Amino acid sequence: MKKLLALLLAMVMVLGLAACGKKAEEPTPPADDKTQTDTQTPETPEEPAAGGEITLWTYPIGDWGKEDKVKAITDAFTADTGISVKVEYLAYADGDDKVNSAITAKNAPDLIMEGPERLVTNWGDKGYLVDLSDMFDDTDKSEINAAAMTACTHPNGSVYEYPLVVTAHCMAINLDAFKEAGADQYLNLDTHTWTTSDFINAVEALYDHFQAPVGAVYCKGQGGDQGTRALVNNLYGGTFATATHDQYTWSDPANIKALEQLKSMPGIAFDASLEGGDEIKVFYQGILKMAFCWNIAQQLNPNQADTGAGLTANGEEIVFMGFPSQGGSPALQGGIWGFGIFDNGDQAKIDDAKTFIKWMCDSEHTVDAVKTANYFAARSAAEGTDLSGIWADNEIMNEYQVLMPYLGDYYQVTKGWAGARTEWWTMLQKVGEGANIAEVVSIHAENANAAAG
Repeated sequence: MKKLLALLLAMVMVLGLAACGKKAEEPTPPADDKTQTDTQTPETPEEPAAGGEITLWTYPIGDWGKEDKVKAITDAFTADTGISVKVEYLAYADGDDKVNSAITAKNAPDLIMEGPERLVTNWGDKGYLVDLSDMFDDTDKSEINAAAMTACTHPNGSVYEYPLVVTAHCMAINLDAFKEAGADQYLNLDTHTWTTSDFINAVEALYDHFQAPVGAVYCKGQGGDQGTRALVNNLYGGTFATATHDQYTWSDPANIKALEQLKSMPGIAFDASLEGGDEIKVFYQGILKMAFCWNIAQQLNPNQADTGAGLTANGEEIVFMGFPSQGGSPALQGGIWGFGIFDNGDQAKIDDAKTFIKWMCDSEHTVDAVKTANYFAARSAAEGTDLSGIWADNEIMNEYQVLMPYLGDYYQVTKGWAGARTEWWTMLQKVGEGANIAEVVSIHAENANAAAG
């Protein structure tokens, strides 16, 4: 009996093993099976790998200061890379204080967007930023605007800013007023340039016609001071700082001659009640016939005008111009904006931040990043994408590019920059009050150099 039971048990085990073997050899269900198609078809796009989160603090650089515009482009970056971006929007009024407080509290953002005077001369110089030199190969260096590349590089060789966009600050004239006074003959409207003698003759013609000052050397404070510096420097070929950015050079004879010329002209007022923004308003109202504080943002929408781009409040045509120079080829003060990375001791976040910079500044997406800034690309191409025609669909932006070859030295990275700006507008006030020009220029230039150490 026991032998019979053992035999039966053995037979059951053999049959069970045979059944398991048969199941393992069954063919795979056909590919059109719904479950298989939903989960394993190779046509299903892969989701980006989950990444970390980085923080970006940005000053109001074009639409990079507008949440809806920035969210659109950072969402695209996140969808592409899996790296999420938390953005904080800074104002120039208190942005520096917020950043400095965050640094002190060891809570600095991963990324910061601004210009070299902050990223290179300030936070980079103090050792708070990551050296980005490894992000530039020979192709990058050949494609990026030389002035921008130089400005983003510290004297120690470290690159503390990856440039995204540039612009050239300029001046503007009321073309209708110039025509009315017969002063339009002194303008080259094809190149948007003019000579020093053209400028002097135009101001004289305008003053004779309107019997009031037509331009103002504004000097209430530092707002828009790039315009007054460029006006003075360009008239007779003066400079503001040495090429090595270690000393201020206002007291050279060319600058003194320019200030003496401007002070002698009835059509030019030294006005200590105006800053750059105030001058734009008065120009926009038609009172002044030229503005020295101008750039593409004003040309596109002067003083938030509802009359349309390139028009005053009275509908008169505004034309942008380079600053007058002896040979008609100005050296224009520029604006450069890009990204820096704070060294917070987290290599994973640094790597993610570099991925962000590469995506925005050197990829097929650079077109969108540049257009968000409403300025001009800092490079000619990005990973094979030609950026030269980026504004071909915008007549004003496209025309404005005629000034870009005149972009001059970015001397805002000279040491002691904040103090130098104060010395500059204070000096202009003294000139307006009738002080001896050579003496007052020398005093304030010396003060600026002393502050620079």
